[in-house]
Amino acid sequence: MRIGEIAALVGVTSRAVRHYHHIGLLPEPARRANGYRAYSVRDAVLLARIRRLTELGLGLDEVRDVLADDAGRELVEVLGELDADLARQEQEIRERRRRLAGLLEGPVSGHEPVSPALRALLGAAPDTDSPAAVKDREHLALLDGADGADAVYAALRPLAEDPAVLRLYERLDELVDAPVDDPRIAPLAADLAAVVPAEVLAVIPSDGPVMTGFGEALLDEYAPAQAEVVRLMMTALTTEVSRGRNR
Repeated sequence: MRIGEIAALVGVTSRAVRHYHHIGLLPEPARRANGYRAYSVRDAVLLARIRRLTELGLGLDEVRDVLADDAGRELVEVLGELDADLARQEQEIRERRRRLAGLLEGPVSGHEPVSPALRALLGAAPDTDSPAAVKDREHLALLDGADGADAVYAALRPLAEDPAVLRLYERLDELVDAPVDDPRIAPLAADLAAVVPAEVLAVIPSDGPVMTGFGEALLDEYAPAQAEVVRLMMTALTTEVSRGRNR
């Protein structure tokens, strides 16, 4: 992804991304031969984490402490101090306090605050050693805070609790060392696309640079055969979205 694509995906400005690079909050990725920075999904996950923390009212120095844990402070402690300050402010701050209350009611994953809806979804998912499942759950955090995200998380809840879905992840794990012409690829892609709920399809963009850039970065996260599964699945979902919107 280019800087404009990752900024649009996460919901920040390109200027903010450059500023985070300048102050060392977000590592600057390597540039390609054409001079453009090449952002990965990992970069997007980190940028989304920074956005969520700043939306809660933390200053950039506090964000740095939360991410690096340099001062040895727990996130709950930082949010608790912020909550005491937010209690003295007006309507906009009350919304932030609501989100903080949701975070403080339950456990926080590492140093990353997530919405109650995402926390409920991740809490419903069974423990697993599947690298593909863990990676997919991490990617879900990119939606957090976006319009319609809570509805998507609710739609995914039955899938999180379905053992058959976990088996799909395990099938994807089995392709880590497989060639790109492995006969298991197409059937798995079809099976994965088939379980995606209609509510999720409704928020998938059928075209545009963000989808293109994100798709390319997403494929880079996987081994070749796995990437082919994801590519075929994304193609199938995009085709289904286009058909649905042309009806």
